[in-house]
Parts: sequence; structure tokens; C-alpha cells
Amino acid sequence: MAAVAADPAAADAAEDREPQREAMPGLESQRRQIKNSESGRERPLRTGESWFLVEQHWYKQWELYVQGGDQDSSTFPGCINNAKLFEDQVNWRLKKGLVEGEDYVLLPEAAWHYLVSWYGLEHGQPPIERKVVELPGIQKVEVYPVELLLVQHSDMDTPFTAQFSHTASIGSQEDLECAPSPCTDLVLRTAREQFLVSPQEEARLWIKNAKGSFERLCNTRVTVFDAALKTGQLIIMETRNKDGTWPSAQPHATKSASEEDKNFQGQPGICGLTNLGNTCFMNSALQCLSNVPQLTEYFLKNRYLEELNFCNPLGMKGEIAEAYADLVKQAWSGHHRSIVPHMFKTKVGHFASQFLGFQQHDSQELLSFLLDGLHEDLNRVKKKEYVELCDAAGRPDQEVAQEAWQNHKRRNDSVIVDTFHGLFKSTLVCPGCGNVSVTFDPFCYLSVPLPVSYKRVMEVFFVSMDPRRKPEQHRLVVPKKGKISDLCVALAKHTGVSPERMMVADVFSHRFYKIYQLEESLSSILDRDDIFIYEVSGRSAIGENSREDVVLPIYLRERTPARDYNNSYYGLMLFGHPLLVSVPRDRLSWDALYHILLYRLSRYVTRPNSDDEDDGDEKDMEDKDNIPKPGHVAVGSSQDPGPEQAGPSSGVAGRSRAPVDNSPGPSHWPQRARRKHLFTLQTVNSNGTSDRSTFNEDTHGVSFSCEPGLGRREGGFLGSRAHDHLPSPPAQPYIAIDWEPEMKKRYYDEVEAEGYVKHDCVGYVLKKAPVRLQECIELFTTVETLEKENPWYCPSCKQHQLATKKLDLWMLPETLIIHLKRFSYTKFSREKLDTLVEFPIRDLDFSEFVIKPQSESAPELYKYDLIAVSNHYGGLRDGHYTTFACNKDSGQWHYFDDSSVSPVTENQIESKAAYVLFYQRQDVARRLQPQTGSSDPPATPGCSSPPNSEFMDVN
Repeated sequence: MAAVAADPAAADAAEDREPQREAMPGLESQRRQIKNSESGRERPLRTGESWFLVEQHWYKQWELYVQGGDQDSSTFPGCINNAKLFEDQVNWRLKKGLVEGEDYVLLPEAAWHYLVSWYGLEHGQPPIERKVVELPGIQKVEVYPVELLLVQHSDMDTPFTAQFSHTASIGSQEDLECAPSPCTDLVLRTAREQFLVSPQEEARLWIKNAKGSFERLCNTRVTVFDAALKTGQLIIMETRNKDGTWPSAQPHATKSASEEDKNFQGQPGICGLTNLGNTCFMNSALQCLSNVPQLTEYFLKNRYLEELNFCNPLGMKGEIAEAYADLVKQAWSGHHRSIVPHMFKTKVGHFASQFLGFQQHDSQELLSFLLDGLHEDLNRVKKKEYVELCDAAGRPDQEVAQEAWQNHKRRNDSVIVDTFHGLFKSTLVCPGCGNVSVTFDPFCYLSVPLPVSYKRVMEVFFVSMDPRRKPEQHRLVVPKKGKISDLCVALAKHTGVSPERMMVADVFSHRFYKIYQLEESLSSILDRDDIFIYEVSGRSAIGENSREDVVLPIYLRERTPARDYNNSYYGLMLFGHPLLVSVPRDRLSWDALYHILLYRLSRYVTRPNSDDEDDGDEKDMEDKDNIPKPGHVAVGSSQDPGPEQAGPSSGVAGRSRAPVDNSPGPSHWPQRARRKHLFTLQTVNSNGTSDRSTFNEDTHGVSFSCEPGLGRREGGFLGSRAHDHLPSPPAQPYIAIDWEPEMKKRYYDEVEAEGYVKHDCVGYVLKKAPVRLQECIELFTTVETLEKENPWYCPSCKQHQLATKKLDLWMLPETLIIHLKRFSYTKFSREKLDTLVEFPIRDLDFSEFVIKPQSESAPELYKYDLIAVSNHYGGLRDGHYTTFACNKDSGQWHYFDDSSVSPVTENQIESKAAYVLFYQRQDVARRLQPQTGSSDPPATPGCSSPPNSEFMDVN
């Protein structure tokens, strides 16, 4: 009990306990017993001893009396009178500011009793007893205990004053478990007794600090001194509501909703979690963990309170464990349809910044953080010792495994270790010297790979050289680790076009983001990329009587007027799909290029009719001499393409080279009826900007700074061969087709330009055969070679080696978490595997995978039943998490979709969305069965054998 101020009743009781008067010894004997003996004032202080205050004036009078040597002297002090030390004679409260040596002296318990037995104590006065306390670096008699004001959260206006020693504990687990506490100076127990709160009710304390705000007294196992409590400080006791919530945690905005649910009574555990904004991943992980029976029982029965570790530097000061406990108590109170996990989300974001905000995350990543956080917050090891890891060095596996597990438990001992931790055997073999390293490592969950298909489905658009054909969408099956050339070969089977006549490009925002080389890996292409494959000319021979084609990238741009002082500035905006056009090197003139491009665009660009022709003014007549003459063929010439020359640029092999409307070629048009140009041409960079030169209706050849190397592999530009897919240098000749808005509106058909057709292969679906969970586990235990980025340092040959590694299961936990690695990340690609994994609901047998010598008498130690599944629907960019879970009380399966909960049958659980599986060992299910509060038997089968302590804890 707390030390409260003395009252008359206490004084009467003290008088009753006052020892009978004894015969007074001689004065010298008195002086020695009070001052110098082992029981006198000069004895050292000992923690926990009682010392008593005596008024200074009376003590000085006694000293004068015994020094005089005359027992009949007039200096006789009379009864001990401490009246000057009290504020009043009613409550007997000690005056403040008393100073030792001026106002009082301190006597040990034996000396006090001697004086009382010889001289007596003034009638009605209580003895002033104080304890010796040990504070950091000093022992002292605690004359003034800490005086605290205790109030209830529901009644802040009625404080109760109580005094506590600096060394008194704030609270104790014995108090919470209804057992008598050996320490009477407990703040929490005093508050419970004062406010008639039973020990069965969970309570917590708050303090009001100097700033007027309230702070939690989280660690109740510290002393008043350690908690820095001061006299006059307000202490608030808060009691948990029946629905698992705390009164202080209920926002005012939800009070009306709380009133509606006040009388709600449902099945404990059947409670949704509100989505706070992309927090479905968190809700899914929490629902899975909440349905692990032994962990939930641990929190519901308050066993976590005695194991909270507030001083662990690797932990979260107990805050994660307390926040999770609050969620569990609310969800399993049966008083909520759904709860808002706002406080838990805040705590998680505080200790793990990657979960701050409301971005989508991975439920397995949160689960990993939460299990680690709960473990460190509940770690029974308060001070971790240094443990040196030892290799097997030829010793038997049984011995090495036992040593590894004991070392693990010396530093890690919590309910999480008891429930979820198992043991791997890791074997590394050096390829250089053959050295074998065997270690045993703990694990919390298994991340098992899925059998990966070596095929990949890619969607591409094929653009033919024939302008009459619309682009075709194809769905191609290619090797996952293949090259760009494999993509061209696969497309050739659908189109009949030789792979040598294809160029592959990534188109983004109306421009070429990248043009690929044939030897590049397909992994550099993401699923979201827009891939266009262009047919180009295959003529690449360079000789006296042969022609070489140049492949030109073509952009489409539209002039857009922009406001300017002179209204003379025009902006240029890219639009449409870019093209790769083959042009004979001997016809690289602006005029020839114009007509070649006009022909390539003829499907969606209308050629001007006779009404649009120029009126044959003098300028046109003067320009007639500039029209190329047939037979004049040279690089940089202005010869127009005739019918026999349209082939290389049009790609209509074996067909007429004339335009599709069968009109005569440009070289046969009458000079007086020359048509006006629909667009202008300009050289640009790969971004479609940085003008170099403009086509101004002259007939000079197309001139590039890189012309000597144009079309040749050694030039480093887009090659004349379809397979010369080289990076684009700064001098790469990109051509922009610039349209005036009026001309584009009149002659350019945007709907037709954007049109495409789907090849029959688009409807094909690559069927994926389902795999068994056991296959994934077998793949997990398969020998693999370490990657170059993660070599192993061999202690024998003293080098980093790409060793072979094999993991085996040695010891399995009570609850086994299996993470299906559906998300695959590489340097160039990311994908989600939607393979159906067939997993059993009951009797998942691990006996064939555990290499530890097994006990034939306890087969249930290797059989598991499913209790929860975290599902992920959708792809990499977006998705949604839900949960299937089996209620520990009713055995009924439910589907948790954020705040919505609905019952399901077992045949609905298995799906392609299964991501994290929770399995419980059958012997644990049997052990927990009597603890369930429901009369219904659990759905999961079990066995009556007692748990085998050797299976998990070799300690």
C-alpha cells in the first residue's frame, strides 16, 4: 500500500504498539546505545531499513541531560514530542522544507525504540517512520515520499492523494494476475483499490506533464524515481472497454457509430478492418496473424504484459506489441463488425518509414516486419550476449543443430520464436578446393520459388512496307531468356516476312524510345512497352551495279500557333506513330523523299485533286527546269521516283510500283500541273527537335553531316541492312514531317492512321499447368549456384567463390508460414506469376522434406493443416489483398476483404491469387483444442498426443 499521511487512527494504533516503559539505564549507557553502538546513529544506512524522525530541540535537550550525569537534573527532556514537525494535529502531515540537523535528527529503528521505552511518546502523536532507499549513486532516508494525485479517466475532477516511495514500482504483473503482490507501494494497485477496479480488468496509467499534455506510462515495471514522477503530478488510470477499445482512443467522430454497435454481439474474430487508403496489404497480413490460435490466446490472456521488453535497442519500446494487442482484443471482443486500424498504421509508419503514407505495399513484407517487431518487443532476453557462430567442422548434424538452436535461444526467446521459428541446414561447396561448409540457421518463414516457364508471351505491332496494309497486332511466344532476333523469327512465322527484313523499336510518346539490335536480350523489354516491328528493305549489297538502302526514322509533327509579339512563332507537336522507311541511297533528295513518304502515308493521307492544283503561275513555270529528268541518278540528285523505282521504298514486292490510286508517278506528272506540297520535311534529332535544315522546295540533295558513313555499319548509324541495329549517334538523320493545321485537317485521316487489325494469334492463350505445393518445396531444397553479385568467401582457399548451395529443412515450427514467390524482379523486367499452386487444406506432410531423424511414434509432428491464406489479385502496378482464414473457435472459414467478412467453403480457398499460406502443426491443434471457448469442434483435425518438447526447443 502507498504511504499516506498519518491520521488520528494511525496515532492511536501507534500508541497501542508503543513498548512498555523499561527501567532507564545509566546516562552514559544511554548515550552509548543511542550514539555509538551498532544500533546507534553512527551505524551505516542499509537499503530497506526504517529510520525515525525526532524533533531537534527535544534531542538536544536529551543530549544535555545525559551529558550532565545527573538523573535527577532539571534538564530531564520528558516524553518525545515531535509536534513542531507537523503542520497540524489532525492529519499529522509533515511540514515541508524541514532540514536534518536543524529541525530533526534521524535515528535507526533500535535507537528509536530505546528512547520510546525510556521516555515515552507524546500522547496521540504517530511515530515518523521513513525507509532507507537506494537511488543512483547514493543511499538516503526518504523523508519526503512522492505525493501523487490519482484520478480515473471517467472522473478527472475527483483526485485522490497518495504518497509513494521513490523506489516503489508503478505496477506489477502479479497485480494483474490477481496474486498478492509482495510490494505494497504500487501505484497501479493503489489506484485499483481506491477506484474499486478489479484486477481482472485491464488498466493503464497516464501522466500529465508540465506542458499540460498526457503521456502513457508504458513500462509499469519501473520505479517512481525511474519514471521521473514528481510530487503533485496527476496520474490517470484508464480501464479498457468491454469491446477491446480504450476510452481515450475513441475519436469523437465515431461516437455515434460506437453507440450503434454498442449492443452488437457477434462471433469473436469475425471482424473486418477498414481500408485507410491502399492498406489492404496490411489488413490481409493482420487477419492472417490474428487467426494463429496460440498467438491470439497469448494476447487475449494478457501474457504479453509480463514479457514486454522496453529496453531492447532492436525493438520498438513495446509500442508495436501493444498496438497489435489492441487490435487483437478489439477483433476478438465480438462487439465490432469492423475496426479502424489507424493507430496501428501510425505506429508501423513511425518505426518503418517505408510504410509511411498510403502507397501500395507487399503483405509479406509487412508480415516480415511485424513478426520481427513483435519478437523484439516481447523478447524475454533483456541483455543479449555475444554468440560466436561455429561451422560444423565434421561434427554430427545432431550436435551442430542443437548447438545452433541453443545459441539462437540465448539471444532470441519470445512467443514469436516459440510459434514461428524453425531451423535450416545450409550446405555450401567450394568449386575451387571442394571445401564443404555446413551451418544451421533459424528461419521465420519459407519463401519458396514457383516453377518458372521458360516461355514468354509478348505483344507487338507489325508495320508492313505495303502502305495499304494496316499495322497488325501479334501475340508471340518467345524464349524468356531469348534475344531480339528470336522475336523476329517468331513474327516471321505469322507474316512470312524474313527476319532479316525487320527492325524492332520501342515507341513512346510518338517517338522512338529505343531501336534494338538483334543481339540484345528480350529481358530489356518490359511488358508495358509498346513494341513496333517494321518491315524494311533487305537489299544491302554494296557494289557497282547494286543499290544500298538507307533506313530513315520518320516523325510526324503539327505546327501549333503560339502567342508572341509578332504572332510569328509556331510550336511543333509530335503526333501519330513514327515510321522506319527504306530509301535508296541513290535517291536521297528532298523532292524524292517527299514523294516516297507521300506514298508510304497514302492509306491515311489523301492526295490533292485537280481542284487543289496550282494555277500554273510564272513561279511554277520557272521551277519546271528544276524537276528531275529521267535517267539522272546520283546521290543528292532530285530525280523523282518513277514506277520502276517505287519498289524499294514501298516494299510492294512483285507488284506495280505505282501509287495505290494508279495515278502516274511524279516524274510523269505534267509540269504545268505540279501539285503543291502537303507538308514540309526537316531533319531533327531523336527527340523530334533541334532543327538542322529545312526542305524549301529546292531540289538539292538531302545533306547530312554524317553522309559519308550513312547506311554503313562502320558509320555507326541506322544501317542499310535490316540487321544493322546500331545505337543512334548525335548525327543520326531523323526526318520530321511537319504539317500545317489546315492541311492536316484536310488531307490527314486520324482515325484511319490509328487503325490496326488483330492477327488470329492474339486470341491464343498460353496455358499454364498447375503445380503442387510440394513441387515448390522441392525446388526450394534443390542445389543452386550462387550468383556473381553474391559470392561466398571460402575460408579454405581464401577467395570469393560461386559456390553451390543447398538448403534442407531440419526443424519445423508450430505454425509454418509459406511465402509463394509470385513476384519476379530482374535488372530489366518485373512480372507476377499467376500459376495455380495446388495446396492441401489438411494433412500437408513434411516428413519427406525434414532431414532430421524422425520419431515414428509421432507422425503428427510433420503434418500440417491450413489456417489462413493471404491473397493477391491483380498485377505489379496495382492489385488488391484479401484473406481466407479459419476461425479458431468455430472452425468456419471466412473471406476477409477489408471491412467486409463473409463465410466461405473450403473448395473456394485454392486460387491463383494465393500468396502467403499459414499452416498449423496437427499436434498443436490438438493441444489448443480444450482452450477454445466454443463448444463446436475445430475444423482442423488433430491428434491427442502431447507436444514433443524436443521438436522445437532442444534446450
